[in-house]
Amino acid sequence: MTRPRVTDRARRNRLSRRHRLAADTRATSVVEAAESMVGLHSTTPSTVYLAAWARIDGFTPASMDDALYVDRSLVKQLAMRRTLFVFPRDLLREAVGAVGPRVTASERTNMLRDLRRSEWCTDPGGWIDAARTAVAAELVDGVTLTSSQIRERLPEFNRTVIVSPGKSYGGASPMLPRIINMMSAAGDIVRGPNSAGWHMSRPSWSSMRDWLGEQLDPPDPATAYAAMVRRWLASFGPGTETDLVWWLGSTKAAVRQALAQLDIVEVELDDGSVGYVLADDVVSPDDDDLEPRAILLPELDSTTMGHKIRDFYLGPHGEHIFDRNGNGGQTVWWDGRIVGGWYRDDDTSIRVHLFEKLPAGARRAVDDRANELTTWLGGAQIRPGYPAPFVRGLRGQR
Repeated sequence: MTRPRVTDRARRNRLSRRHRLAADTRATSVVEAAESMVGLHSTTPSTVYLAAWARIDGFTPASMDDALYVDRSLVKQLAMRRTLFVFPRDLLREAVGAVGPRVTASERTNMLRDLRRSEWCTDPGGWIDAARTAVAAELVDGVTLTSSQIRERLPEFNRTVIVSPGKSYGGASPMLPRIINMMSAAGDIVRGPNSAGWHMSRPSWSSMRDWLGEQLDPPDPATAYAAMVRRWLASFGPGTETDLVWWLGSTKAAVRQALAQLDIVEVELDDGSVGYVLADDVVSPDDDDLEPRAILLPELDSTTMGHKIRDFYLGPHGEHIFDRNGNGGQTVWWDGRIVGGWYRDDDTSIRVHLFEKLPAGARRAVDDRANELTTWLGGAQIRPGYPAPFVRGLRGQR
């Protein structure tokens, strides 16, 4: 049978509308924005705020802070690809259930390897379990502590190991922060209050149960994977198996098992590959054309990072935006495609660097949006954690 076809144009239109970037589908709250994106990236502290600014008219950092730290309707969690995301609570359960066991096991394996090489540690597995219990005991009854405070309170576990011996990037590595990362991935503890500004990160840690006021109770991995894949297809689809494996940081086996549990349809994409959509989403009003719009997205934005095979919105510009590890920098979009990047100049203005020539009206719209971002940022000194290759090239020309 001939597969239904979903064109690149239709895919871009879907992303624009479903990712709250189109004028008629803007989000009305930070929770709605995060839900629409199956979580917002937050590895770089400013990213989640700039991602919300791109999707919510009138957005202010205070509304994100309230959701994260006051009513706690959004929660930061280490999840897909060991990346920090901001999730609504229902999505948090699924993310921890699907990704948590895999990341936790990987973190434990890496620690065991390094501890076995350390002369001071005679029982690596027992040491990890004891350290984990000790950290949990410090974070009881609503107590929140920074990583430094935890290390001060647990001197007997504040030990170091040598990683990558003989390498220029090797050296002493403290173990307690790694224990904390493992416990975070497992959903035992969570990033709580941030004592720095919105564009910086200085978190305190809390037990997950105390922070939420209830037990997290994630579903089993198979159920959680199916739920996460369904959400991704509804937001990012159609997409390929390769895209899903990339996005989840998972295995083909896990993705195929999840797809087998869902009512999906295979579709043909413009590059000739096979994509998947939910059965009730083969044809959608979201496929229809919409007015071109200038969009500025931050580094590691969920839209930029949602697919592994990105040509339908990235075109030939990958070398300018993505580094060798697959981290996407700050992007300029026009008519649903990446057409350039942006950066903050020394005078705190937002500057645009286009990778292709745009019509005069489009260029004016891009410049107007850059000016809006300059005004919105004010004096905030945002610093990219993963500068795009084009930014490094510009710096080399100065």
